[in-house]
Amino acid sequence: MIPFNKPLLIGTEQEYIAECLTNNKLSGDGAFTKSVNKELEEMTGTAKALLTTSCTHALEMSSLLLDIEPGDEVIMSSFTFVSTANPFSLRGAKIIFVDIRPDTMNLDESKIESAITNKTKAIVPVHYAGVGCAMEVIQALAAPKGIAVIEDAAQCIGASYQGEKLGTIGDMGAFSFHDTKNLQCGEGGAILLNNPKYIERAEIIREKGTNRSKFLRGEIDKYSWVDKGSSYLPSELNAAFLLAQLKEVELVTQTRRALWQKYWDHLKPLADQGRIELPHVPDGCYHNGHIFYIKCSNIDERQDLITYLKSNQVYSVFHYIPLHSARAGKILGEFSGNDVYTTKESERLLRLPMFFELTNDEVEKVCQLIFAFYEGQ
Repeated sequence: MIPFNKPLLIGTEQEYIAECLTNNKLSGDGAFTKSVNKELEEMTGTAKALLTTSCTHALEMSSLLLDIEPGDEVIMSSFTFVSTANPFSLRGAKIIFVDIRPDTMNLDESKIESAITNKTKAIVPVHYAGVGCAMEVIQALAAPKGIAVIEDAAQCIGASYQGEKLGTIGDMGAFSFHDTKNLQCGEGGAILLNNPKYIERAEIIREKGTNRSKFLRGEIDKYSWVDKGSSYLPSELNAAFLLAQLKEVELVTQTRRALWQKYWDHLKPLADQGRIELPHVPDGCYHNGHIFYIKCSNIDERQDLITYLKSNQVYSVFHYIPLHSARAGKILGEFSGNDVYTTKESERLLRLPMFFELTNDEVEKVCQLIFAFYEGQ
């Protein structure tokens, strides 16, 4: 049986957790959390990284930092997980969905300008599969109008765009360390604060609206409630687990990229025949091998292939159902322009098994089964 995903285990996690238990400090913002923050800052070059309980909460922090409120509008792709939209909907914003590019499944940068109004507060590009959106275009549209750019970089650890790490190009970025991601600690995330003006307030929001971080650094003699906020600090156990994996981010990235390339090379003949489509990585994008997908002709063919692979002990999955077609999406947002590609392309996309321990033989087996399926059509 080849599973779709197997959460990463590097092998040194237990050592870090044992040290955490020896320290007898399990609540957040201890030595391991600080080490993770430092590793992320050095790895990405961001002004400040703060570990959070999830990518969702990192995005919630960004909505609080921007003072999102009812009447505001936030632009994003509809082809994403609900966690991209919820943090802004919780603050009362209206979600404005734009169509995607069929080549990368990222939001179509050419559709953003027509979606901008005087109510637009933020643009949230989602870098699908660790492949960067056209950030120079997005930044050029946002900056003159004072619109914030918040990168949903949930899938992007180790990936970059035009030489800049994804998550560090906009005003803020958000990583995920859920157990489906390249690096994981079960549940976890991080907010990257690329604009220094947000750093002090981010520390306050993350610490339940208090200036406790300043107190712990000895900058004030007591701390108190000074702003709105919540509890976004993960346990030191999560941080210790994650730190072990962050130390090996290059190994993980290179291993996954090699597996991604093996899929691409094996399946290219089938793509050349026009039977399937393979992922496209534009020039200037350095992906991290997070996802390998193919596109079938239509939703029925995709389901037949999922069933065929499962009957042969290979587990594959489709991805997002577009948010604008969901019940909540219809209430909390609207689609700007026409849905030319979002629904059509999402119904064709099929994700293949991809995880650190996947072997070359297993990749070859998956590819052989896909060839066998199409030979029988």
